[in-house]
Amino acid sequence: MMKMGNRLTNFTSEWVPKINKVLETQIAKDTDQTRLAEAMSYSVNAGGKRLRPLLTLATLTTLGQSIDDDVLKAASALELMHSYSLIHDDLPAMDNDDLRRGKPTNHVKFGAGMATLAGDGLQALAFQWLVDNRLSDDLHAELTLALAKAAGPHGMVSGQADDIEFEGTRLDLEKLQKLDRNKTGALIRYAVEAGLIMAKVPGFQRQSFLKFAENFGAAFQIYDDILDVVGDEKTIGKPVHQDAGKNTYPNLMGLTKAYQALDQVVGQAVSAIDQAGRDLSIDTSLLKDFCSYFAIKDEKRHGKTTG
Repeated sequence: MMKMGNRLTNFTSEWVPKINKVLETQIAKDTDQTRLAEAMSYSVNAGGKRLRPLLTLATLTTLGQSIDDDVLKAASALELMHSYSLIHDDLPAMDNDDLRRGKPTNHVKFGAGMATLAGDGLQALAFQWLVDNRLSDDLHAELTLALAKAAGPHGMVSGQADDIEFEGTRLDLEKLQKLDRNKTGALIRYAVEAGLIMAKVPGFQRQSFLKFAENFGAAFQIYDDILDVVGDEKTIGKPVHQDAGKNTYPNLMGLTKAYQALDQVVGQAVSAIDQAGRDLSIDTSLLKDFCSYFAIKDEKRHGKTTG
């Protein structure tokens, strides 16, 4: 379902194992309760694509920055935050899902109480990893503030709250876009922003990169909405046809127009990252290749693809 250019394929092959090593070795060292460490590690190391830290590292690479162990740890912190959000999303009090990444969800494996604490632990540890390194104090402060805004009540948590409050109530497109921008898009935007912060890019030169990130985040959620309709559980690793009562693009406008909306925001992401390259006279093709993530092929679309 995902066709990557050679550069992105090579980049992913190089950095995913390094991200995984940090995630597999560091959580237990920073946790002094064995069962809690097991629950935290279980979800983090359940086979995710590491898309968000990869976006951070790709932004740094695009900007000509080197990546050492301290940068890698700070970038990997975002995967902890993302995993916390998935654990809590799956809880019985929220989505009540039993499968995630092809495995039983955390609360099914460890119980709802321990799963809640595993999410709490990962959220706190994400902020610890941002500052428990040799980056400068200025970078620590800017990264921490940016992640707090992205993950908190003006970002991801706000979107989760809208998702719960308005389940069963059909939102219009503007309100759906706000929900998705916070619930899904905020952490993806931060992924690129973190690279810009660590590369010390001035604020006035960040606009096109962040526009790319915002459109990429919008595409990611529309893509996920579409997969709930046309995907299969084995391929995507979680239950499908779960969104009948939820606010999604297919539910709001139908599958055909959802595909069109996906095409539009992917195109806007590509245009934005091309503009970023022109603004700074650099090659942004690595980040552009991330848009190949949204390739969909299914019988309802007669073999056509997005991406």
